[in-house]
Amino acid sequence: MKKALITGITGQDGSYLAEFLLDKGYEVHGLIRRSSTFNTDRIDHLYRDFHDPQARLFLHYGDLSVSGQLMDLLSSIAPDEIYHLGAQSHVRVSFDMPEYTSDITGLGTLRILEAIRKTGIKTKFYQASSSEMFGAAPPPQHEQTLFQPRSPYAAAKVYAYHIVRNYRDAYGIFATNGILFNHESPRRGETFVTRKITRTATQIKLGLKDKLYLGNLEAKRDWGFAGDFVEAMWLMLQQDRPDDYVIATGETHSVREFAQKVFSKLGLDYAAHVEVDARYFRPTEVDVLLGDSSKARKALNWRPKVSFDELIDMMIAADLELARKEKTLRDAGFSHTNSERIG
Repeated sequence: MKKALITGITGQDGSYLAEFLLDKGYEVHGLIRRSSTFNTDRIDHLYRDFHDPQARLFLHYGDLSVSGQLMDLLSSIAPDEIYHLGAQSHVRVSFDMPEYTSDITGLGTLRILEAIRKTGIKTKFYQASSSEMFGAAPPPQHEQTLFQPRSPYAAAKVYAYHIVRNYRDAYGIFATNGILFNHESPRRGETFVTRKITRTATQIKLGLKDKLYLGNLEAKRDWGFAGDFVEAMWLMLQQDRPDDYVIATGETHSVREFAQKVFSKLGLDYAAHVEVDARYFRPTEVDVLLGDSSKARKALNWRPKVSFDELIDMMIAADLELARKEKTLRDAGFSHTNSERIG
């Protein structure tokens, strides 16, 4: 039985990847940070008590800032594949926390590569690179497009991308970069713009809120479905030789278009509820991201399956159900929700 280690297993991508690998028959190990509250909601449906002889998902406390702990973990698990998804991944937040973002998102990758090198384990390594690395580069962006990062997050990802290539060339480690363009789902964090839109719009639909505040409405992104994209991660590590691949749908849509579609599907007046708040603008903006995934489509035989409209429908359906539960609680006298704490 193959063994995989996933950093960031409690996140959107980590949860879909864990599902995918378990379906493939893997034993899956996940790195999680110690917290006083549980943050495993996205993978609770996959977890079995480790005393269960059928259990194939195991969680380990750890942190990307602690090199020795990462080495011990790799030595004890000896994974066949490592999927490094863990990071401080919110672009706007990276401007407020640039040092932390650089340490975890950039140097965290180096620490895992060093752990692979020092332990000498035979493994394949996947690095979650990001389309944000392209920044100001004109579209469409592909594997040969020069990076022009426009945020501390993007700069940290560029460092991680190059250190992966360096360790691949210098030490013969099977290490690959997946340059994934934006990918969303009902499991997306509520502070990310697509989920913020569907979450708030469904709350407005049920009378729980009245306004949605957004930043740059003209920013254009290439949005796909996270469940489709994790398959591409796996395919990269099934190849005979490591390489770097852009994963994208090849379509771009503005934040405004995304929001208008959501409000229209809910039968709501977009103009009556959406307002621009300058506090959500980034100090340096990325105007257009549009990926050319021709290489991956040919070499990996990968294609996105879920369309832009299907993705929106999926997210609306999940958030409507969540809003209905929230309304039931509010009608019963419980007025506080976590979603009211965030912008």
